Amino acid sequence: MLETLIILDDDSELNLQSQIRQKLVAVIMSGLFPVGQRLPSSRKLADHLSVARNTVVLAYQQLIDEGYLLSRERSGIYVNEEVLSGRVEHVFKRDGAAPQASQWSSRFKVPLQMQEHFECPPNWQQYPYPFIDGQFDQSLFPTAEWREATRLALGVREINEWACQSGDADDPSLIEQIRTKVLPRRGINAKTDEILVTIGSQQALYILTQLLVDSTVSVAVEEPGNPETRQLLERQGASLRHQAVDDEGMVVDEELAHCQLALVTPSHQMPTAVTMSTARRQELLKSAEVSDLIIVEDDTDSESNFKGNPHPALKSLDSSGRVVYVSSLSKILSSSLRIGFMVGPAELIREARNLRRMMVKSPAANNQRAAAFFLSLGHYDAIMGKLNREFRKRWFALQDALNYLMPNFVVTIPNEGGTAYWVQGPKDLDVKYLAKEAALRGVLIEPVDYYFAKQGEHTNCFRVGVTSISVEKIREGIETLAQVIQDLLGGKIARLNDTDPRWLKGEALREAVSDTQLLYQTVYGQPLSVLIHADGSLSGTAGYANEETDSGRWWVEGDCWVRQWDNWAYGEEVKLYTVIKGKTVEWFNREKVFFNRAVIQKLGD
Repeated sequence: MLETLIILDDDSELNLQSQIRQKLVAVIMSGLFPVGQRLPSSRKLADHLSVARNTVVLAYQQLIDEGYLLSRERSGIYVNEEVLSGRVEHVFKRDGAAPQASQWSSRFKVPLQMQEHFECPPNWQQYPYPFIDGQFDQSLFPTAEWREATRLALGVREINEWACQSGDADDPSLIEQIRTKVLPRRGINAKTDEILVTIGSQQALYILTQLLVDSTVSVAVEEPGNPETRQLLERQGASLRHQAVDDEGMVVDEELAHCQLALVTPSHQMPTAVTMSTARRQELLKSAEVSDLIIVEDDTDSESNFKGNPHPALKSLDSSGRVVYVSSLSKILSSSLRIGFMVGPAELIREARNLRRMMVKSPAANNQRAAAFFLSLGHYDAIMGKLNREFRKRWFALQDALNYLMPNFVVTIPNEGGTAYWVQGPKDLDVKYLAKEAALRGVLIEPVDYYFAKQGEHTNCFRVGVTSISVEKIREGIETLAQVIQDLLGGKIARLNDTDPRWLKGEALREAVSDTQLLYQTVYGQPLSVLIHADGSLSGTAGYANEETDSGRWWVEGDCWVRQWDNWAYGEEVKLYTVIKGKTVEWFNREKVFFNRAVIQKLGD
């Protein structure tokens, strides 16, 4: 009988001995094998499973040592009756007064009304082009480094130390590593009693809303902003003031004078990825000082600035102790490990620890010790540098792809880095439908309407991220997405009118574009200036400080103006039909679909 209940899995990561042990435990604890019946001999079970007899002998012996089985001399091996003692058999009650499902909803004192939100497919890694921010492809996880840290944390001496800890104290070694390794990178100095470890940053936010917010408190939140944080505040009965986000981060205005608390994501705003400028940070702190405002700084992607140095954390600029800093190690390790922390005044941390005790005592001690080793061995700094270099490549690859393949479709909010772009398409683009159609072609994007308190007004916006897709697939993925948008817009996309007298060809085209300057913008909001020299050369500068430059060449080929940059636009030849309308030039691709436009002026005019 037992033989038929055990089937080994060829694809299992467990070895054969562990599989047999696992299957035996499942059969024993489920009561499928009678207590008084003898188990098959090791030889018989080995023959049935086509494994070495010694494999079964070792599995049996381990279960005997652990009390699951008993070995009776000259009789055989049996299930130990004591392992099943004390179990309450399940009894199905046909009648009873247990509340029905319909009765439960009326018992919830504060029902949680979940907003419509984006759900990433659980099998997202099977899609060829997953542009989902916050999901990490397997190549990014520091497997070897985390295994080393975990192995050290599971040493006998370490286990004896952290396994015997009681109460709600955090691992002192992890607190010290956060204090000396992580926080100084953000310019923050903190004492040990000013740091609390949490199960991810979301738990830290939950604890803070519980401690600091009720129906008498007015809270400033970013618009758009994190919908889960917004719901936490609403659940506490807070009055929310939605502060707009511009190119410098959350707007600071007179509305803040009416608030007691503000939640901000200054490093890379959630979800637009805008970085709050240093001037705006100082303005916010000054306003907080005047109006006695407490600021919760949710710090995300703090160091992934690719167009300048990271800005100082609000907490590092705070001289009056009114900023509470929240962050996590999830971006470096994995969101599944859920290791976060908060930094604030000692009296706040004491209250937060008391509340955390009522919830979970403290985060898992073994994970805390492993994270401490990960930090102390220098892995944090090394992996941070590796990730920043990789994300930088991906971020610029995505920027180039959007600019080259979608100049006539989208614009993005200017930002300095991070791992995502906020993209705005044509007004009549239905992004929810776009996301469904794109997924059918292997492209995953994130609609963003649910980030707004007032939904239904930003249905043409979406986010694309780089944490989940390799740099080699970015261009092809954006190319596929551009084709989906073009198919959806159909006749709404401008096309070249073959009878337009302003369509320039041959020598007339060469004469019209020679010695001219083109002025336009990239899709990511940077000014772009191009000089078209009569000798066939090109020179271009982009950015507010001309920080991006390139050179190339141009020529006329039949009816097309052809350009080729050394580096921009992948260094590829681009053939364009050209129409000049007064001071504006319009280009159309080889399919005669609108490509881009710019201001054109003769040099010297």
